[in-house]
Amino acid sequence: MALLTDVPDPQWVMAGDGVRIATYAFGEPSAPVVVAVHGFSSSAADNWVITGWVRDLTNAGFRVLAYDQRGHGASGKPHDPSAYSMDQLVADLETVVDTWLLDDVGYLGYSLGGRVGWFGAIELPHHITRAVLGGISDGDRLAGFDLDAARLHAATGAPIADRLTHAYVSVAERNPANDVEALIALVEGMRGGAQPDPAEAPQQPVLFATGTEDSIIDISRELAAATPHGRFLEIPGRTHFNAPPSREFRRAGVEFLREGLE
Repeated sequence: MALLTDVPDPQWVMAGDGVRIATYAFGEPSAPVVVAVHGFSSSAADNWVITGWVRDLTNAGFRVLAYDQRGHGASGKPHDPSAYSMDQLVADLETVVDTWLLDDVGYLGYSLGGRVGWFGAIELPHHITRAVLGGISDGDRLAGFDLDAARLHAATGAPIADRLTHAYVSVAERNPANDVEALIALVEGMRGGAQPDPAEAPQQPVLFATGTEDSIIDISRELAAATPHGRFLEIPGRTHFNAPPSREFRRAGVEFLREGLE
């Protein structure tokens, strides 16, 4: 079994507003497809390749279509907050699926990618048959983000006093390839927008998974309970930031997606 998966050169998909989306395909072209969507300040490679997900999914007989969300990885990185909204991120998902001429797909998303999957499952039931949503909660987690402090820091290096803002910016800065200004624009564009609502849950089978050390675990569990065909997985000993590589998470996620083939 290969320990690492090579990342191919991106194949480009053009979003409706002209932003280029980098997509990456792994596995046999004839295999059932799982679309994998990463979290904030991450990328397809960081969230799904180096963590072992692509290896495990392709070994289980799936084809994986992963992509860098706008503002991330090799995709376009607008600095205009109006380029970022949940509607736009779901539209990017639909564009990727349609451009690749896919019909029924499984979905794998973490954090921001999990939120995209929640709304994608609701709005694209003709495509998404089941979903694994990791690290997802309801509510506007960005409401307290201090945009002025973040922008001042990006421009001058000034310290950020607000704890939430500091955490998000620090995560964005960990990868030198990130465009911090684009990620700040993403936060502004998404803040105050659509949030997962337990009263309007996806109807497909959904596996929710959250680390036991993640502060959102109780909310994630409530979303699972509100979803008609929802299940919940506690990822032992994991926080929001180190849950994706968990062997327990990968095993449960792959098994859940394989159930859709039976």
